[in-house]
Amino acid sequence: MSTRERILDAAAEILRTRGVVQATTKEIAQASGVSEPTLYKYFADKERLLLAVLEERLPGLSRLSVRPGEGDVEDNLAELAHAVLDFYQRSIPMLGALLADPQRMEAHRVAMSRHGGGPDKPVGAFAAYLRAEQAIGRVSTDADPDAAAALLIGGCFQEAFLRYYTHGPGAAAASRAFAESLARAVVRPLR
Repeated sequence: MSTRERILDAAAEILRTRGVVQATTKEIAQASGVSEPTLYKYFADKERLLLAVLEERLPGLSRLSVRPGEGDVEDNLAELAHAVLDFYQRSIPMLGALLADPQRMEAHRVAMSRHGGGPDKPVGAFAAYLRAEQAIGRVSTDADPDAAAALLIGGCFQEAFLRYYTHGPGAAAASRAFAESLARAVVRPLR
């Protein structure tokens, strides 16, 4: 396993158990068996490391192969929703403490924006997918892709949050059936 992979694995575990606010690069370097300067050779700052963990160690949209015009729109949205549910369920424990600290939240928001990340990305990706389906006639021309995407992502976030709130970081994953029901509720008005 490469040094970068060891750092990512250690960071994912520490971020999951301690959260972004409490995790330090020193602790992550120590857990991965490297010095802190070595960690910074791979990741310019803590936010870049967090982005890499979110992109490479958590399931998410980047691993899906849903394409406009292929498959059934409802099935595609269910697949996307299931991936987002899983992503949120795994990332909420990492990011939750940021919400309680306005200064850190602002610094984190600025850093993530600088690196092209942020919580608005899934909504934008879903809306772009729906607009593409709309352009080829598989979604009604009077549908609102942005609103539909916000509703679907919002439902995913709420379910992940409720699972974490009720059962903690070890909560069972949301079922595929739940993702399908969210997709069904969103896609029917789009036809």
